Amino acid sequence: MQTDVAILGGGAMGASTAYFAKLLDPSLDVTVIERDPTYELASTPRASGGIRRLFSLPENIELSNFSIPFFDRFAETMAVDGEPADISLKKNGYLFIVPPEDLGILEENYRTELDHGCHVIWLEPDALKDRFPSMYVDDLGAAVLSPDDGWLDPHAALSGIRRKAIDLGARFVADEVVGMTRSPHAVRSAELASGRSLTATHFVNAAGAWAKDLCEMLGFAVPIEPLRRYEHYFESQEPIEPLPYLKDPQRLAFRPEGAGYSGGVPTLDEPRGYHFGVDRAYFEDTVWPMLAHRFPQFERTRCLATLPGLYDQNDFDGNAFIGPGADGLENFHLLAGFSGHGLMHAPGCGRAVAELITAGAYQTIDLTRFGWQRLLDGTPLREQGII
Repeated sequence: MQTDVAILGGGAMGASTAYFAKLLDPSLDVTVIERDPTYELASTPRASGGIRRLFSLPENIELSNFSIPFFDRFAETMAVDGEPADISLKKNGYLFIVPPEDLGILEENYRTELDHGCHVIWLEPDALKDRFPSMYVDDLGAAVLSPDDGWLDPHAALSGIRRKAIDLGARFVADEVVGMTRSPHAVRSAELASGRSLTATHFVNAAGAWAKDLCEMLGFAVPIEPLRRYEHYFESQEPIEPLPYLKDPQRLAFRPEGAGYSGGVPTLDEPRGYHFGVDRAYFEDTVWPMLAHRFPQFERTRCLATLPGLYDQNDFDGNAFIGPGADGLENFHLLAGFSGHGLMHAPGCGRAVAELITAGAYQTIDLTRFGWQRLLDGTPLREQGII
């Protein structure tokens, strides 16, 4: 089987790359290999769905500045045969709260966000209490609110992008990559579980938490590991005013969802691996005390469901590897290692890789610093402050 662009992984990243590749060059033959077309264990449908501009790195801010307006227009842009693609977008804002010792980092990030045109509001504790009277603020130094951000339905977003990519002519194939062949500087083929061999001009590793497996097939290691995190659904027995998506320095992150709330406390102490079991004590032991500390109404909360999912955690610096060149492979584009903010940046990153393929260079956002070279140079590119 021959194609121009072989995208390995059909989640949000792979589907976005397929969409933009066909959009930028309709003549390209684009094939997406997805081993699980039901997406039963895929990371995208298990994501929290948050979309925010609150970052410290200019590249991540600009990716949000591209991707969030894309989601704003999603229903119309991704419509097929006149049917809008609803993603249940909620623009209820995003809020980062920090203790006094983290004020310097929060202020530096706030200035960077302003420099990149973000609508962000600095809130002292008294102003924070006025906006959210249920919140305990006595141990906080300040907060930054981005009122134009929010969250969406991850499964609906994936379905919408995938459907539109197919409508433009991309081909999604239910199969699994079980081996790969290469020369010193190029991937030659991907061997599939069906027995077929797939050759392509460009290969894109968009396999998320499974990205390292494809790299191992090519004989090199990448510091991307599957990291389990939980998305809990819980309800309060007492009313709380409408809330934005909230994040704090201890990694507590949650948002309203229906009659309750969705969120959790991801931890980097979690053993790496393809783990999908649920530790039923984690909510009670770790999440609930943080919730109850910040909002007394959660003293009587109940966790009604827990969904495990996998981050594609980049243990080198917590940011993605994007673009060609890994282990000298000039036609093998990495698009993985997003460490928890992949879905929100899928449109921007999908377009970026499509630009590399169709034009040979970044045209919308320069993501050169996210390339493989930083690993070779030993220069990690980390977010500063809570992520």
